Parts: sequence; C-alpha cells; structure tokens
Amino acid sequence: MAIPAKPAIIILLKVFSTLSKKVLIPIPHQHFDPTEVAIPWKILTNQNIEVIFATPDGKKASCDQLMITGKRLGILSSVLMADSNARTAYAEMEHSTAFNQPLNWNDLEEKNFDGLILPGGHDKGMREYLESAKLQREVVKYFEQEKPVGAICHGVVLAARSKRADGRSVLFGKKTTSLLATQEYLAWMLTCLWLKDYYLTYSQSVEAEVREALAVQGDFLKGPMPLFRDSMENLNRGFVVRDQNYLSARWPGDAHRFAIEFVKMLGA
Repeated sequence: MAIPAKPAIIILLKVFSTLSKKVLIPIPHQHFDPTEVAIPWKILTNQNIEVIFATPDGKKASCDQLMITGKRLGILSSVLMADSNARTAYAEMEHSTAFNQPLNWNDLEEKNFDGLILPGGHDKGMREYLESAKLQREVVKYFEQEKPVGAICHGVVLAARSKRADGRSVLFGKKTTSLLATQEYLAWMLTCLWLKDYYLTYSQSVEAEVREALAVQGDFLKGPMPLFRDSMENLNRGFVVRDQNYLSARWPGDAHRFAIEFVKMLGA
C-alpha cells in the first residue's frame, strides 16, 4: 500500500483531530437563552465537533420561551427576542440526539471533554445553573488543565463564581467581558411595567459581579456599543475577548463570532 504524501498525512491528521473533539455545554432545566446555546451548537456541529449537553437530572431542558415566541415582549419583541438565525438553529437542535439525551451534571468529568461552553440566560430558572457548586468545581478543572472555556452573557457569572484553591475566581488575572450593566438595566426598564423583574436575574448586575472577581478593573472590556446582532455574514458586529484559553462575549448578538472564535481555540 502506497504511503500518502506528507501534506496528505497532515490533512488527514487534522480531519481526525477535528472529529475527535468533544465540547460540553451544561444548561439548567429551563430559561437558558436559545441563541447562546443553539448558535454555538450549530456552528460547532457543522465543524464536526461533538457537542454534549448536560442538565441537572439528565432530562431534556427547555429554553426561555419568551425569546423564541416574543410573546409578552410587546412592540419590543423584534429587538429583544431571538432572531431568525437563532430560532432556526434552536428548532434543529431540539431534534438532535445530543439535546434530547443530555448527561446528568453529577456524571460530568472534565477529562472526557476537550472544551467547555457556558451559555447564559436571564430568567430565574438560570439560578440553579449559576449557583451550582458541582458546575463551579468543573469549571475550575477546565481552567487548571488549560482547556478552552467559552462564557457568554450570564455564563460569565458562573465562571466568576468558580473559585480556585486559593479562594480566588478563575477569572482573577484574566481579561473578560460579560453582559453590560447598561444592557441589563435598559432591557429591564423597557419591560418592567408588565414583566416585573424578568430581566434581572439578581439584584446585582452581571457586570458588577464579574468585576468583583477580577484582579483589576481594567481587565473588564466593554467593547463597542452593542447595537446590532452579528451573523455569519456580519461577524464584525460581534465582540469577544480572548485571554489564552478563555473566551468571553456579552450577549446573544455576539454568539456567531463567539462560536467561530471558540472553534479556533479548539484548533479545529
């Protein structure tokens, strides 16, 4: 049997390396943001990267339905809800084996995955995810092993709450972004008359809590004003911050660029 030329061998190695990648996306029972989960799932799976979901009890989860339907968002629905790209991706993801057969959080082991993505969401169902001691311990392991970790929106809060043995957050000494306080409070003010505190996961803003975990305030980067959502055709609208093996983004409008940059981090 003829031995393939060197360039062909390199290409084959890259292909098999890509096929072997496994990325974990833990999510709560309900209320996770559909864009921040489905867009990374779509882009990673298109690159032959296996995405594994995990929920608190190993049962199928449900996203924040207001972000899919736009109901109760009133005249602001077209601005606040998931766009058509995200809704299409979520509909596809809902029929995938990975999404319908998630792992249980208690069965997770960092050694079984090549990377970790921490999505966000703002309704109260996110609290079990953001406050999970199990997930926080797992996040620490990924940082210790220098594996790719991506966090977007409220997912950055989970990273910020993950403490190393010295008591400091894994984000201490890292540059990061997250959902901006201006974004969070604007969405709340525009809808609080009928949605109450729907947009406020906690009384403290995401940005404020993340900043408390950092070594210096200059490590928090706001980026350009987030006016428009990105897409595969307009990746430059998205904003991400990469610091070695750690990648962060602010909101669903950064999701496409976030996913593309995460694929690069995987070396795929």
